[in-house]
Amino acid sequence: MSKINMIHHINIQISDRQQTREWYESVLGAEFLDRGPALNERQLQLRIGTGEIHTSDTQEIIEVPRVHFAIEVGDWDAMLAHLDSLGVHHSRTAGGAFGPNVGGSDPGQGRREDTNEHYTYISDPDRNLIELVYHPLGLESSQGEELGLVNDEENVRWVQQSGFVEDAYKSQPVQST
Repeated sequence: MSKINMIHHINIQISDRQQTREWYESVLGAEFLDRGPALNERQLQLRIGTGEIHTSDTQEIIEVPRVHFAIEVGDWDAMLAHLDSLGVHHSRTAGGAFGPNVGGSDPGQGRREDTNEHYTYISDPDRNLIELVYHPLGLESSQGEELGLVNDEENVRWVQQSGFVEDAYKSQPVQST
């Protein structure tokens, strides 16, 4: 079996593409991925750091309790201040999914004792649950050497066929995203 390298993307249900795009761009700094008109018409694709979020449009959101994805942030205090400035509610208890004694007493954020990981939960406009995490102690190898995470949105991306998007726009009319 081949070794798994990373999670490439997650897929979430959404009811309003434009609202979702604007929310992820303003709240989490996501970048719209223009994959040409045919793919853009099928789904919204966004990049956060070096990972991606893809979407499935639906008019009837199916609530899935306690399912979430997590995003590592680089500056915990700045992220909390950003959420507060936008009026985005954040909670230590994932909307009540976890007990009140988990992660400390601050209702807006929690801490894990073993790694000192900071965490909080937010929800997007379609109530998809997102955990924001921060590891102040960092990441290390099995030999105890400090490792850094690759987060170079300007220079690190998946290779795309040269000219694909441009050619796709020439052969298909532009659809709104």
